[in-house]
Amino acid sequence: MKIVVLAGGLSPERDVSLSSGALISNALIENGHDVMLLDLYLGENNKKIEPVFRNKNSDFRFTFTVSENEPDLNAIKNSVKNENGQIGNGVIELCRQADIVFFALHGAAGENGQLQALFDLNEIKYTGTGYAGSLLAMDKDLSKRMMRDSGILTADWKYIDIKNNNDFSSISYPCVVKPCSCGSSVGVTIVENEAQLNVALDYAKKYEDFVLIEDKIEGREFSVGILNGKALPPIEIRPINGFYDYKNKYQAGLTEEICPADITDEICALLQESALKVHNTLRLGYYSRIDFILDENNNAYCLEANTLPGMTPTSLLPQEAKAVGISYNELCNKIATEH
Repeated sequence: MKIVVLAGGLSPERDVSLSSGALISNALIENGHDVMLLDLYLGENNKKIEPVFRNKNSDFRFTFTVSENEPDLNAIKNSVKNENGQIGNGVIELCRQADIVFFALHGAAGENGQLQALFDLNEIKYTGTGYAGSLLAMDKDLSKRMMRDSGILTADWKYIDIKNNNDFSSISYPCVVKPCSCGSSVGVTIVENEAQLNVALDYAKKYEDFVLIEDKIEGREFSVGILNGKALPPIEIRPINGFYDYKNKYQAGLTEEICPADITDEICALLQESALKVHNTLRLGYYSRIDFILDENNNAYCLEANTLPGMTPTSLLPQEAKAVGISYNELCNKIATEH
């Protein structure tokens, strides 16, 4: 197959996406496909990666390392002037050349349904969830409302437009402040008292004006991948210091990840059944990853759903797939060919 792996873009999760895209591209090349790694924002103007299809006959392989800090999006935006806004020059035309586009994007247009809708209009096939499910999962307020209506546990929350709301007298502590539509823990702060709230809100509104303030649930953190309608073994996440933030997620050695998780069969079944229910409630596609906090009474609170889970060296979904005998290369091939 001819496959375009689409990554990058102008999301705060740009670097994570490029790391995922590089690994996915290499795996698909090893699986015998003709592969082009394409930056959604840079498009044909990417000076580092020529937009051509590569295969096993070439010795070239892609590499990208996620830095400790989030990317400088303004610098990237100023380096290239696109005629089509956030879509790089030639991107749609190059994607039309492929049999399938493998979305390795994270955050922003890649996960919120906008790009999926654009590709539907252009009759371009792509992997993962369609535009409706992508929108529902990316907007944390909408997804939590749907979860609650479906009887799925999720922490109590307030949805706030920072520009038009400065009354936070009803907030209880501790709480978690997060942008409504970001992933990878970008813009997230755990707030222990009122003095810390304004700092957390200033950090979150760097990314958007709409934020969630959630009750903090104390407990163990788990993630459950869904692949082709089946739940994978849960993985437990234990950051060595702090919480599972951007740095702890993507820098090797900063988080202990246990898969399969050391839990009873009953807890395993609870997490898997809850993950499948979230996946189906939000109308997600061939694969996803659902995150939970398990409290001391073994109540599983859903944190969020991920329609395009990370595929970096420290990502969770590949570890869960490996636990049931699916190698990284096989996982990428399944998504590309079965999507």
